[in-house]
Amino acid sequence: MSHNDGSAIGLLSYETLVHAVAGAMGSVTAMTVFFPLDTAKSRLQVDEKRKAKSTPIILAEIAKEEGLQSLYRGWFPVISSLCCSNFVYFYTFNTLKRVMVAGPQRSRPGKDLLMGIISGAVNVILTTPMWVVNTRLKLQGVKFRDEDLHQTHYKGIFDAFSQIIANEGVVTLWNGLLPSLILVMNPAVQFMIYEAMKRRAGKGGRKISSAEIFLIGAIAKAIAATVTYPLQTVQAILRFGQYKGDGKGGLLGSLSNIISLFLDRIKSHGVLGLYKGLEAKLLQTVLTAALMFVVYEKITAATFRVMGIKRKLK
Repeated sequence: MSHNDGSAIGLLSYETLVHAVAGAMGSVTAMTVFFPLDTAKSRLQVDEKRKAKSTPIILAEIAKEEGLQSLYRGWFPVISSLCCSNFVYFYTFNTLKRVMVAGPQRSRPGKDLLMGIISGAVNVILTTPMWVVNTRLKLQGVKFRDEDLHQTHYKGIFDAFSQIIANEGVVTLWNGLLPSLILVMNPAVQFMIYEAMKRRAGKGGRKISSAEIFLIGAIAKAIAATVTYPLQTVQAILRFGQYKGDGKGGLLGSLSNIISLFLDRIKSHGVLGLYKGLEAKLLQTVLTAALMFVVYEKITAATFRVMGIKRKLK
């Protein structure tokens, strides 16, 4: 069967599967390397009494108070969620790419943005429950500065799922869905910039180096993360599940809760409070995204070479 016939545009294609697996493996590798930076970011977002200091100082404080291993607390659920999340995202994005830029058409920034938004929405709806659980597990057993935050006691991923469903209702698993849906702009903008810069760098069939892929991935993520960071802070607080809000809650995390969270944060810490933990976030996500794209491109290129498939730069 030719890889260029009509069936190649279908949902089940080897090339799309390779992109999905490579994206998942790239994100798992990169997140594992830079995981302590994610730990610092989560603490600063959720624990309001913890003062924002430089990332190395925050990491040193956590290691001193709770032990070195605490920097990797919640690694497995985060990696599991990230693996599933990136598999879904890359699979959907590359399926849409095959359909929307098939034949003589070429990819354009507007199309890349649209494909990113659709892929992000599919990913968020399917994987939000996993992210709610991993936020709980990641912050379990930590020493909060804010005494109003109480500890949760879960034995693992499946126990957390069953306890949340039994005690708080199944819709709690979609806490923070509304900011997450709005936040699909983050990877959408990231992929739009990444694809545009990659096309420019690869003009005329020029081979793009790993260093260039790293730099392109870093720039794309830095822009996307800075623009959407205040919503990520709100998302983390809602997923943690201890924000009282107006009590309405609901599947979409309640628009009024999101607005009141924004206002509370500004009232307590000023506008800069919405960017608490941004340094750790930028360090972690920019480096993680850059390394993820390098691993992703290397795996896809190597696999396609083995399979004898020539990649076309759209």
